[in-house]
Amino acid sequence: MEARDGSFGFDFEGVFLELSFPTRIRYALGPDREVTVQFLQQGSTTLVSQSFIPESTHTLEQQKAGWQSILESYKKHVETAAAPRPSVH
Repeated sequence: MEARDGSFGFDFEGVFLELSFPTRIRYALGPDREVTVQFLQQGSTTLVSQSFIPESTHTLEQQKAGWQSILESYKKHVETAAAPRPSVH
């Protein structure tokens, strides 16, 4: 993964442990780190929540901020992809 401006980047690798379409994804980022993403339908919207086992290099606050940024980017992507596109004639 890399910042859009190229100022920061890191390798990101994982193994899917569970895919329960359409409500849950669980994956491992290494032997002692797991991430769980849950999708909860709430009327016409979906609540996306994520939990993770933190790593020891960065503070918990930094990790929470990083995961939140990823979720916000995902939200923007989904909303853009779902937006009606003008027809071309």
